[in-house]
Amino acid sequence: MKSEKKQAEMIREISGVNPYKCMKCGKCSASCPSFNEMDIKPHQFVSYVLHEDIESLVKSESLWKCLSCFACVERCPRDVKPGKLIDAARQLVVRQRGETYLSPDEVPELLDPELPQQLLVSAFRRYRR
Repeated sequence: MKSEKKQAEMIREISGVNPYKCMKCGKCSASCPSFNEMDIKPHQFVSYVLHEDIESLVKSESLWKCLSCFACVERCPRDVKPGKLIDAARQLVVRQRGETYLSPDEVPELLDPELPQQLLVSAFRRYRR
């Protein structure tokens, strides 16, 4: 497994985000529709990447609770884009596990009537490549 520092660098590279610009205002977390479901909030996620605590992020439910709606990206006054960091961390985990991507034939069996459609579209968009 790669070192935490290397993983943090990869997350920054994949996302194209500069987490050092974050001023911890919390607007990203305040706009998050999954806020109540997350153990690590979007503004905290940025801090974990900055402090290279990637192991905690990988074990966190927040990584998979994020809807990828990018409300946090729109609300950030410093253009930090925590949603893109979360998405990059997800991609890193999927790549490390060596998992395959979704094909259109696999989607129907994964459907759950409780899931927001936005989550399904977002997941398919990211994991079909």
